[in-house]
Amino acid sequence: MIIDALIPPQRVRLDAECTSKKRLLESISQLIIEPDAPSQLDSTRVFETLIAREKLGSTAIGRGIAIPHGRVEGLSRPRGAFVRLKQGVDFDALDHQPVDLVFALLVPEGADSEHLNTLAQLARLLSQPSLCASLREAPTPEAVLALLAVNVAAVGSVTA
Repeated sequence: MIIDALIPPQRVRLDAECTSKKRLLESISQLIIEPDAPSQLDSTRVFETLIAREKLGSTAIGRGIAIPHGRVEGLSRPRGAFVRLKQGVDFDALDHQPVDLVFALLVPEGADSEHLNTLAQLARLLSQPSLCASLREAPTPEAVLALLAVNVAAVGSVTA
């Protein structure tokens, strides 16, 4: 799956203001279901899924980046959202750096190997310091998606 199929421009938020990890996950839960979510997908269920995953361990990968994710029953295909925070929040990262770049991912229940493969590809993609610096400066959602799409070629396509 190509990055723009995973995240349309409507699911990109730039310079969002959140004061905590919980508020950020609530915001992502709203963002990721819009605009074309299946009727059985609601923000409360998404939030509960993301919180349950965070209780297993932080999804922060370091350098101000987090990839909250989860499996959702009834979801027909993966969906993602990208949030750049105006000011980073504590995400219980191992490096203790506040998180300001968040790439959220939901996958269908039972898509275990595809889920892990997509997460690994996203982690490789976001491990590029130059890409992260550019994402922190991108002026529009379309610019963010263009940066992600161009850099996918360097690490291999992001599939789900």
